[in-house]
Amino acid sequence: MIGTVLCYVLLPVARLLQALRDGFFTCRKNALLVKSTAAHIEGLPVCGKPVSEEKQALLQQWLEEEAGGPYTNESTSETEKVSATLAAEWLEGPQLLMTSLSDLNVAPQSDGQEQQQVVQNETTSGLQEFVETALANLPLEEREAIEDNTVWTALRTQANLQAVDGAPLSTEVWIEDPAVLAWSPAQETDVVTAEGVVFPFENTDQFQPLPAEIPYHEILWRDWEDVSAQACISEPSSDAGSLFEFRVMSYNILAQDLIEQSPHLYMHCHPDILSWSYRLANLLQEIQHWDPDILCLQEVQENHYWEQLEPTLVMMGFGCIYKRRTGRKTDGCAICYKQSKFQLISANPVEYFRPGLDILNRDNVGLVLLLHPLLPESLGDKAIRPLCVANTHVLYNPHRGDIKLAQVALLLAEIDKTAKLVDGSYCPIILCGDLNSVPDSPLYKFIRNGQLYYHGMPSWKVSGQEEFCHHPHQRKLLTPLWPSCLGITDSCQYVTLCKRKKSDRRKYSRDFLLQFRYCDVACDRPAELALLEGVTDAKPERPAHWSKELTVENNSDAELFCSRYPGCVQHGLNLTSAYSHFLPQKGRPEVTTMPMGMGATVDYIFYSANPIRNENVGGRRMYQDGALKLLGRLSLLSEDILWSANGLPNPFCSSDHLCLLTSFGLEISGFRSYTRPLELSQELL
Repeated sequence: MIGTVLCYVLLPVARLLQALRDGFFTCRKNALLVKSTAAHIEGLPVCGKPVSEEKQALLQQWLEEEAGGPYTNESTSETEKVSATLAAEWLEGPQLLMTSLSDLNVAPQSDGQEQQQVVQNETTSGLQEFVETALANLPLEEREAIEDNTVWTALRTQANLQAVDGAPLSTEVWIEDPAVLAWSPAQETDVVTAEGVVFPFENTDQFQPLPAEIPYHEILWRDWEDVSAQACISEPSSDAGSLFEFRVMSYNILAQDLIEQSPHLYMHCHPDILSWSYRLANLLQEIQHWDPDILCLQEVQENHYWEQLEPTLVMMGFGCIYKRRTGRKTDGCAICYKQSKFQLISANPVEYFRPGLDILNRDNVGLVLLLHPLLPESLGDKAIRPLCVANTHVLYNPHRGDIKLAQVALLLAEIDKTAKLVDGSYCPIILCGDLNSVPDSPLYKFIRNGQLYYHGMPSWKVSGQEEFCHHPHQRKLLTPLWPSCLGITDSCQYVTLCKRKKSDRRKYSRDFLLQFRYCDVACDRPAELALLEGVTDAKPERPAHWSKELTVENNSDAELFCSRYPGCVQHGLNLTSAYSHFLPQKGRPEVTTMPMGMGATVDYIFYSANPIRNENVGGRRMYQDGALKLLGRLSLLSEDILWSANGLPNPFCSSDHLCLLTSFGLEISGFRSYTRPLELSQELL
């Protein structure tokens, strides 16, 4: 029993003293090197002046107190050997401290843990008192040199932690730049940040403790970018060509059920900031701060929407439309609009799930609204075009790009039907949502360029999320992507909206064919037919209301012409992104989310514009603003900035996505008033 206690108590204490002694000699050596250029430190020849007698006496006094006796020549020789070895194998920065501290935790926990902590606390306290006394006796310049030493600062910080907490030394090290780390479960040599986030240790040049609280509002500050070509007035005047200004926000607010279903994705977050009560207050405060006129939300949990979000947003002046995902999923999409600026014309939910179709067997949804902007009374009889707003959350699975492409095509078909006017043109369109596709991916190019050749393309390549496909499947997109029974053409239009096919082929109705039963030719008995009275000589009686003369009419409907393009899908909505997806000041890409610690852009706000003829740069169609003009946007952040705030979510941003916010101006002109009956789905009501 005594041997066990000695093993578990004295051995760690001896290692502690050795580590502190090594650290002290190292710090002392660096301080003396700063002061003199040719000095002999503990028997080591270094270019500089000789060490003063006062300094030699100071070191000798500390060694005598540590050894419990006079400082003999033999001990001096041993110390010189140790110091020479340390100088030859010197490790800069945190490597030395990690080597010393890691040796202290090799002993397992036992019943003598309390005794071990008491001895360590007494040793640390004595060392701290001695260090403070020694520093007070040194000249000012030497004292500053020692205090500025990196290893000395780390050693003093670790000693202070021991004195306060009375806990054994740990290999947990505080680092300054979390951008060089990766999220992973805690290991024995993990690094802990100021917010309690655990990262694997990596060597860095700097070794400074983080402040107790991270200034999130400074790190995550987002600037407003003014991209308008002309000034926009908040209240349009009566002059022709003035603009109706409004703001659009798209926000994936992270459903609470998804956090509870996948807790491993949020191990870097403190449990308190993941609670719905905390996140709800943050989300509502953010929405109220930016004050959007149109709010497109994704991952809206149904019970939270009806019980909390919808009543609060209505009090803020919004009218809200919600569509829950099909199946067992509890979240959905919502579009909210300021009732003081818009009037609802129609609301059309879009369900991507179609029974029996493998290409559409997932439960994602979309929502398409047609809004009429409300102009101030000062404009009189001026009119304005209606606005089509769409919101969706596309499937995440990076392997099933074929499903994502079919879902987007179905949404574009609904937008095409809703936004098309009587004269065949389209009203301004805004498409928001989480598309789970990165910029310049085939799916992104399809929305922006209006065309995509998909035949033979690997399914996992459609969304451009190769980094999330560790084992890509060999599924390829074949022609046609979806069957004709879906009622969607390759031009992303419903079949009922296709052009009618001109044909010379005549089709006759059933009533027309029945007339031949009573014609004279049909009633004559063939000569070779045996005569049976009342049977073969009987003639059918013509109905009284039937005409005696045969009327030839083509009562059939015209055929619908459905264009099919083998291996290609296209649309004619002319959409472009409100964001550039790149930060020129930082030279880094924009980031809207950080799944599994990797920054990516998957959230977008597309709006309709006019394509420039014969302008195609790098496979990208070029656009210029038309009736709908982009005036400004809230800048996004880069991946390293989000790393410095411990990723997403954090105490400042309560979702794993950043919100997108843009300002648009809609032209006010002599456009005739758009009248359309109110079309509200019974499901939405």
